[in-house]
Amino acid sequence: MKNIAIYPGTFDPITFGHIDVIRKSLKIVDKVIVGISDGNQKNFLFSINERVEIIKRALYKDLNLKKNKVEVITFNTLTTDLCKKYKSNIILRGLRAVSDFEYEFQLAGMNRKLNNQVETIFLMSDLENQIIS
Repeated sequence: MKNIAIYPGTFDPITFGHIDVIRKSLKIVDKVIVGISDGNQKNFLFSINERVEIIKRALYKDLNLKKNKVEVITFNTLTTDLCKKYKSNIILRGLRAVSDFEYEFQLAGMNRKLNNQVETIFLMSDLENQIIS
């Protein structure tokens, strides 16, 4: 059985910190699904289609990551529903600083309440990429 992780976010735009998290996660899971949220609660810099193209270009063309290891999708559901759809019990989240932890801790707790089979794994980006938001 493959370990599949869901890495949800708006990725507006994708940053080197996001890329660090993806690369590091590939050391511990078999596949990462980068889920680009299209929730309408934000004013996005890039449209959903632009974000998909930017991310695919960065991951597949620039970094030469394999499509069987990293899949890019869009979604507008709960992350736990996405986990169920892709048979994943891992949610990836990136942390830049301690200030991110409180929000992410609460989010992980809520996801756990929605589906007690789901674990959240927190990964730090490299130091030089942590200050970017």
